[in-house]
Amino acid sequence: MADTAQTSPPPDRTDLPQRSAVRSLLRLWPFIRPVRARLGTAACVAILASCISLIIPLVLKWLVDGPVAGRDTGGIWLGGAFLLLLGLAEALLFGLRRWLVARPLAGVEAAMREALYRHVQRLPVAFHDRWPSGQLLSRGTTDLQLLRMFFTFPLTFLLVNGVTILVGAVILMAQRWSLGLVLLAPVPPLMVLCSVFEAKYGRAARQAQDQVGDLTTVVEESVLGIRIIKGFGRHRSQARSFRKLTHALRTSELRKARLLAWILVCITTLPEIAIGGALVLGSLQVADGELSAGTLVAFLSTALALRWPVESTGFLLAMANEAATATDRYFEVMDEPAVEEPATGGGTGGVGGGSIRAGDAQPKDAQPKDAPVPPGTGGLVFSGIEFRYPDAPPDAPPLLQDVTLHIRPGETMALVGATGSGKTTLTALVPRLYDPTAGHITLDGRDLATLSRDEARALVAVAFEEPTLFSATAAENVLMGTEGAQDSDLRRALAVAQAEEFVDALPEGSATQVGEQGLSLSGGQRQRLALARAVVGRPRFLILDDPLSALDVHTEALVEAALRRALAATTALVVAHRPSTVLLADRVALLSGGRIAAIGTHHQLLRDNAEYATLMSGEGESAR
Repeated sequence: MADTAQTSPPPDRTDLPQRSAVRSLLRLWPFIRPVRARLGTAACVAILASCISLIIPLVLKWLVDGPVAGRDTGGIWLGGAFLLLLGLAEALLFGLRRWLVARPLAGVEAAMREALYRHVQRLPVAFHDRWPSGQLLSRGTTDLQLLRMFFTFPLTFLLVNGVTILVGAVILMAQRWSLGLVLLAPVPPLMVLCSVFEAKYGRAARQAQDQVGDLTTVVEESVLGIRIIKGFGRHRSQARSFRKLTHALRTSELRKARLLAWILVCITTLPEIAIGGALVLGSLQVADGELSAGTLVAFLSTALALRWPVESTGFLLAMANEAATATDRYFEVMDEPAVEEPATGGGTGGVGGGSIRAGDAQPKDAQPKDAPVPPGTGGLVFSGIEFRYPDAPPDAPPLLQDVTLHIRPGETMALVGATGSGKTTLTALVPRLYDPTAGHITLDGRDLATLSRDEARALVAVAFEEPTLFSATAAENVLMGTEGAQDSDLRRALAVAQAEEFVDALPEGSATQVGEQGLSLSGGQRQRLALARAVVGRPRFLILDDPLSALDVHTEALVEAALRRALAATTALVVAHRPSTVLLADRVALLSGGRIAAIGTHHQLLRDNAEYATLMSGEGESAR
């Protein structure tokens, strides 16, 4: 765009308040609610399978104290068969759990991704000015994959392991309370260690996931800007920048690995020491005749069965913290306020404003006087418009101040001004890419603020100086400007933009894929397709931001001739920098310092306004 928006970097995320993992993950309940029954069933199945593993030590106790001690061969075979059946049941139940969660959790991930995409589409342009695209991409891909993995395994097994440890502790205490106390002695210090680990690992996970977003941004910009990188020989400096980010991410991942290794050592060592102590104490009790061998075997088997639930706690807590961080990052975007739609689609009459009639000569360098615009006035009316970007400093002056302008129905108004005067910003207000800070805009007497965005954008079409094309066919890019268009509408729009010849010459004609950002086309070809997209729907209001800047003189003349006929049937505001584009307009408005400085015909302003004459002269072109 000719006028650069005032933007600020994305919010600093390193000092965000740390929520507990539980509080963060509870925010996902609306997405989980539709599949709660299936997830609950899967959790119950997993708990049942885990509890089966605790029955096995009791069978061993019976075997050792009964058939083995009594040399009962039949009893031994029966016990072995029972253990085999228990093992098979445990395996089948865990397989069933996996089957139960696979489909619904894939649906949850898809629903969250779709919700994020819909919300991003409804966020104001000011949000996209602040946020790097890589951060949004990482939230919609990597973070959601982390959440699906958490739902699939850690979420269930944090519950399953908790229940298993509780049931196992009861069984241990029931068999021999003195040995049970020895085994449970590491629990308090482990709880403290896990709490410290959770806080530290959560911060490390947040830093790493943010760095993944920054890295994604660099990759995307490097791919889209590969021509600039190669053209200026900047591949080495870009590689150095990428290497620096990669090393920073590597450092963060190693810090996570160190924290995880530390907690795993503690979680593994303390229970092993407790099991060793219980073994020594239990063996002494068996030797003294206070405890049966079968009870000791069952006790130790139960303790060993609890090793995995205890030792996996660190790993599960790590995944839970990564999932909580991913949840926070996801809702940072979802919590951004979307563009508010008006309560009703009806319009109110236009508000006070003013315009200068064509043919009224302006005194040299005079400011145009505001004249009241009656309510319900047709055409496009700017009334007392003031605008400042949302992230501009509070003490900064508005970019646009008291802009009042009336473009009559069927009239084409050229908007001229120096770079940075606010031309592109003013045109961006009409399709409601931004909303004015003060003042009103009316379309044929209807207040733009009372129209839904869908309704407003059905009335208004835009073509920007820097055209954006999508990874689609040439026809699909053009027809994106309207719904229900026919092939005849496509051909007419291509003819207006003088794009028929080069589109038909493409390998597959209008069905040719133009590639990402349309980079397989020249700048002029991209600009003509964008112009065709703007006129294909025969809009009532047309906003063109210097749409012919990339065209050669001959093509520009052809496009202007065809565009002049198209403009006769619409109300248009055209940002212009060259006299040839200005001549398309019925009148010209000069924007200077965020205000309308003069309005008149091209020849009147050339004669009476020194600033306009400078802009339209060779000096003005050089300055631009």
